Order: sequence, then structure tokens, then C-alpha cells
Amino acid sequence: MENDKRSYKEQRKSSREFKNRTEYLEHELTIMKFRKWRLNLPFRDFHFELEDFVPALAATIGKVVMVTAMVAAFASQFGLTPDFVAENVRFELLIAGGIFVILFSAILNPNANLAGTHGPMIPLIPIIAAAGGHPLALGVLIGFFGLLLSITKGGSKLMTLTGVGVRGGLLIYLGAVGLIGQITKFNAWAEAGGVSTVSFVVIGITIIIYAYLARIGKRWLAIPLCSAIAGIVAFSMGADFAFTTKPGLPHMNPLWWWGETTGWKLGWPNLQHYIAVIPFAILAVAMWSPDYLGHRVFQELNYPKKAKNVLMDVDDTMTVASIRQAIGSFLGGGNIASSWGTYMIPAAIAKRPIPAGAILTGILCILAGVLGYPMDLAMWEPVLRIALIVGVFLPLLEAGMQMIQKQQDSLSAGTCIFASALVNPVFGWALTMLLDNMGLIGDRERAAQLKWSEKLVIPSVMFVICVVALALVGQLPGIKGIF
Repeated sequence: MENDKRSYKEQRKSSREFKNRTEYLEHELTIMKFRKWRLNLPFRDFHFELEDFVPALAATIGKVVMVTAMVAAFASQFGLTPDFVAENVRFELLIAGGIFVILFSAILNPNANLAGTHGPMIPLIPIIAAAGGHPLALGVLIGFFGLLLSITKGGSKLMTLTGVGVRGGLLIYLGAVGLIGQITKFNAWAEAGGVSTVSFVVIGITIIIYAYLARIGKRWLAIPLCSAIAGIVAFSMGADFAFTTKPGLPHMNPLWWWGETTGWKLGWPNLQHYIAVIPFAILAVAMWSPDYLGHRVFQELNYPKKAKNVLMDVDDTMTVASIRQAIGSFLGGGNIASSWGTYMIPAAIAKRPIPAGAILTGILCILAGVLGYPMDLAMWEPVLRIALIVGVFLPLLEAGMQMIQKQQDSLSAGTCIFASALVNPVFGWALTMLLDNMGLIGDRERAAQLKWSEKLVIPSVMFVICVVALALVGQLPGIKGIF
């Protein structure tokens, strides 16, 4: 019987039957056949491995940090207290872990990446509030536009139309800018705390450990090992740390969260609130494509070529993120959803599929939300910055550089980096995709094989949507937004 006709359980072998761990993990990836929007069960359709704890840990740390930043940005605009922020972050951890991570990405559709947090939207929150926006109205419209894009298969189409050079340039830009940003923030924190040497010593040790792990093929250990060493070294050098968040449960009633005197203290949104957030919702969904593209590419670079059945489905991920956004906002959460990068990138490095790590991520999120103390540890600067550096931004930079192998692709990559630095990665991706598909830069043979709609119509429409949305919210340099 051919392998593609046998079930996962029939084809599974013990790790002892392989020469090394890598061969075993790659074999696991090639024999899994997930059932989309049907029941997928542990030990029947997938198994748990030690490597699954790495993306789960990284994802939980990233979730705590990103949701806190997102909710704190909203809270500062609406005059809400730090207690509200802590309460809402707890609530979001339960929503993400208990409902969407385990139910959707592990059980119902393991080809859909976990729905995480849309980091690029955080700087826009003050503008959204100033424009008269309402968090619930924003969440509902993002969910609506996201479902519209996923149902029409727009996400996968845009991924197909993004050439190798554009993909590589986007990853290099995101990785480099994120890496520099994390180091800068770590240095600033250390100087403010009177322990300026901590950041230098911790990052120096991290470089050595990461290089050694890469040399022996164990990069998947970088997040837990480097983060643990960073915390121990920083604490031993005098950096302050204390557990302050106590165990507890948040309010679960949407009526409390959207009351006029409780929760957000904003009441339910009206028509004017929905109109005010339309351009922001469009922009949020427009920014999904390059984000999702980077995560899918990372799987393709680290998985064996035969492992097509376990790759992240862009459209299904958009569907899950859209549903999670609408329901999460209705329940009272302050998160803006996107593909969960701090999960997908470490999972791809560890050569693990989505579902097993998703279950562990959900459990860790629930535990962090209920216990409270893990939230303090995940948000401590040495642990946080090192986890993001070795788990997200450094791998992004490496993957982008790995993709650029031809001179023609380097031209597209350079243009993408240039345009992204001018405005942001959304603008850089949309403009470079248009130029690349028209054959003005990059692989002209590829451009010549594209249909007219693929070469000009779809990229032009996407570019116009991105530019108009960016202009309306004041994100184009020198152009004042109307919101």
C-alpha cells in the first residue's frame, strides 16, 4: 500500500528507527494528513514531542507581552487604570487559550495557524481613539473584512503573486528592524535601572550560545535555554525582579466589559463608531498578507519538500483570525488579531506541525492567566527581549538572507527593504510586488508567464487599497490623515 493512502498511525515509526532526531521529525511531517474543519485528535492524527514545548513557551511569552502592549495602548486613550489592563490581559489569555488555540488550530483545522496579536496596529491606537473609534466596532469590522478576504481566497492568491525576492526582502527588513529594536529597548531598560552592563553581558552570552546551537543543529532549544540563562545572569548581576500579579479569574460577562460604568466604560458602539473605524479595519486586514506570507515561507524553508499536508493554509488562518477577532471583541477583549508569529517561527525551526504545540500553548496561556505569576516572568525585560530576539527576529533575518540566491532576486529584495523603510512593510510589500510582477525589477521570466490580471490588475488594486488606507490614517510621510 502506498504511503499516501495509509493513515498517520499506520505509517508512524519509533524515533529509535532513525539515524538522528531530524530524520524522525521530518518523517513525522511527511506522513501527517490533517482533516480540515473536521475532528483531529491527539495520538490518532498527531503526537506530542519534546520540541512542541519550545514554540508553546515562546508563543505564551509573546502573547502576554503583545496583548499587554495592545490593551495598555487602548487604556491610555480611554483613561482606564492598570488594573483594567491586567484584568483584560487575563481575559484575553483565556479567550486565546481556552477557545481558539485548542479548539480551532489543534482540533478543527491544524492547517490554520494560531490567531495571535497584530503588533503593527499598536502605534495606530491613539489615532483610532482620536478619530472616535470604538474597540468593539473595530474588532467586528476587522472580522468582517478578514472573512471577506479569506472566502474569496485572496490571501493565498496574494502569497502566490509575491515573488522570491519580495519575500526575502520583507523577511530581512522585519528581522533587522525588529532585532535592532529589541536590543535598543533592552539597553534602555538596563540603563534606566542602573545596570547598564546587564544588556551587554546577556546579549554577548546569547550570541555565543545561539551560534553554538546553530552549529550543532539545535536552534529549537534557543528560546528556553537563552531566555533562562538571560534571566539568571541578569538577576545575579543585580537586575530587579519581583512577582506582583496574584492568581485570579477575570470577569467573563460581555455586558460587564461593555457597560457604561464598568469594564471599558464605553457602552455599546453606534453607527458613527463603525464609520470611524472603517479605514483602520481595512488597513489591519491589508497588513495581514505580508505577515502571513512570512510565516508560511518560514515553514517552507524548514520543512521537507514532501511535507505539503502540514503547511499553514493562509486562507484558513485568515478565517480563524477573523472569527477570533469578532468573537473576542464581542466578549470584551482588547486584542487585534493576526497570525501568531511567536508560535509559527519557533515551530518551523523545531520542525513541528501546528496542532500539538497549539494544545500546549493553550494550556500555558490558561495557566498564565489564572496563576498570574508567569505573566510577571514573561514580561521581565531580560527574558522577554532575548526570547523575541532568538525566537523571532534573528530567524526572520536568517530566512530572508537564505532566500536571496540570485542577483535578480536581490534587486527585488533591496527595493522592498527601501520602500519598507520609507513608509512601512505593508507599503514596501505592495509596491515591490507590483513592480516585480510587471517585470520592472526581479525575475522577468516569471513576470512574462503571469496573466494580465496577475501581472497588473490584482497587484495594482492591492497597492491602491494599501496606499489609500495608509493615507487616510496619516501613515504616509508628509501627508496628514483625515482621521
